[in-house]
Amino acid sequence: MLRRWLTRSFNVEDDEVAPVVAGFSMFFLLFAGYFMLRPVRETMGITGGVDNLQWLFTGTFVATLAAMPLFGWIAARVRRRRILHWVFGFFASNLVVFALGFQAWPDNVWLARAFYIWLSVFNLIALSVAWSVLVDVFAVGQAKRLFALMAAGLSAGGLVGPLLGVILVGPIGHSGLLFLSALLLIASAFAARLVQRWRDARPIPDFAAAGREKPLGGSPFAGATDVLRSPYLLGIALFVLLLASVSTFLYFEQARLVEATFPLKTDQTRVFGTIDVIVQTLAILSQLFLTGRLAQRMGVGVLLVAVPLATAAGFLWLALAPTFAVLAVVMVARRAGEYAFVRPGREMLYTVVAPEAKYKAKNFNDTVVYRGADAVSGWVKTGVDLLAQQPAIAALLGALIALAWAATGAGLARAQGRYAQTVTAVDPISDAAVPLAGTSDKG
Repeated sequence: MLRRWLTRSFNVEDDEVAPVVAGFSMFFLLFAGYFMLRPVRETMGITGGVDNLQWLFTGTFVATLAAMPLFGWIAARVRRRRILHWVFGFFASNLVVFALGFQAWPDNVWLARAFYIWLSVFNLIALSVAWSVLVDVFAVGQAKRLFALMAAGLSAGGLVGPLLGVILVGPIGHSGLLFLSALLLIASAFAARLVQRWRDARPIPDFAAAGREKPLGGSPFAGATDVLRSPYLLGIALFVLLLASVSTFLYFEQARLVEATFPLKTDQTRVFGTIDVIVQTLAILSQLFLTGRLAQRMGVGVLLVAVPLATAAGFLWLALAPTFAVLAVVMVARRAGEYAFVRPGREMLYTVVAPEAKYKAKNFNDTVVYRGADAVSGWVKTGVDLLAQQPAIAALLGALIALAWAATGAGLARAQGRYAQTVTAVDPISDAAVPLAGTSDKG
């Protein structure tokens, strides 16, 4: 019954149902575990003082830089198909350590700050690696049809996770939530394995498919060097930088207005949880019924440009009416649009790059570039607020950044289309054309 519904409603071929369900499950389990803990992290951020958020963002960037050589070492020496399992296993063990720490020192401020930073690093690395598995397994044409459908698992997990947190935090406490999140992370790794087994049974006769049993090799810092040497990957890095900057401007404004509007911490947590529920509901509806159809009919460009343009309009609205109600609408639209359109479109850009770039360069862009932009834009936002004393100034600057974000997305969509049409991949060193893994729409 599920097979018939997917094939008829979402243009999924009969042979693709199993990996789509596994990919959906991988994302669902990952985000259910993450979103159980996210409202707690947001409250911890405000507890330390809104004026100190830039320090937490800077700490997150430093921690991300420290984590990159470790990830690069794993990616260079572990078989490509096992990278996700090593990374998820490492993070699950971290969750167990934090759970034990919260049991022993439940009110330790520094432990709480360390957890805020750790969760911010974990989220980006784990999600990036999960997407790496999909861009490594699915063809370009399949990505347009299937990525949004599988990404709906993110939104479904984002809906279920906060509900689990609310229901279970009383009986099992914060430590129990961390233990449960670790179990969900292990289950997510198992679902990723099912996706890989599906491709194993249907090998693509090219270098990329044959190389999944081998380590990628190279330096632990290869992701950074590949991005710096490739105009295409640099373009994606710029896109991520602008995306993160826009997100940070809105995040700081959200923290300021929530603190001013809702003085009680319990109310703040409810507000963050409510925003999460609305965002994920809108995202999952769009992912199921809109994103894939838009990508097939209008191309990747519409996914990469529509949300930045809408965000620019939202910033202009916020400049004219700097209230929590307006901010909530803009924040929900931006976040739901990112989950439903920007993220699947951004991942499609990597379907036309060589295998090493799908893991190393992609993870560098998704983590170091993203968190670096967080840290820098956090200080910029703080500086603008101090100098201008007018929230409208920061909103206007955010609108300009969003317009640059839209222009970068349009350029990347054109470049991705050229590589896909010529059935070549982007060499991460020189942007030269090389045989592309699985450009056909057939699995």
